[in-house]
Amino acid sequence: MTLSHVNKAGKASMVDVSGKELTERIASARVRVKLNAEAFEAVSENKIKKGDVLAVANIAGINAAKKTSELIPLTHQINLRHVNIEFVLDRESSEIEITSEVKANDKTGVEMEALTAASVSALTIYDMCKSIDRKIEIRDLRVIFKAGGKSGKFENE
Repeated sequence: MTLSHVNKAGKASMVDVSGKELTERIASARVRVKLNAEAFEAVSENKIKKGDVLAVANIAGINAAKKTSELIPLTHQINLRHVNIEFVLDRESSEIEITSEVKANDKTGVEMEALTAASVSALTIYDMCKSIDRKIEIRDLRVIFKAGGKSGKFENE
């Protein structure tokens, strides 16, 4: 088995994608943030002292997707065409489900950008709510959709 991120000397290396063709790349990731009832209500009613939690988490996720290559050492710089973050609030479970979607026309996939966007959105919610809830859980981070390139379509709902 040949590892893609290891060079002939056995050292970590960025994959050479220079010979690949540009194709439309799309990826989506999902994560859940579990809050206590008080924190969940404060978020849903926009009563967190630090500001509008979901608006800030949205911008944080978009910025994170754009900065992925600076955060994850062997990822490529991607010229993103679209980043969308969606939040679904589940009052019954006091959870916020975050879904990110990232698009680009590039030579390599954008699943790392989607994962980074979703996780930083979740971390932002944590940061803004930690004074109310010290037991916030971030869980179930995963890629739920990927398309483009030679590996084709992948779905993991």
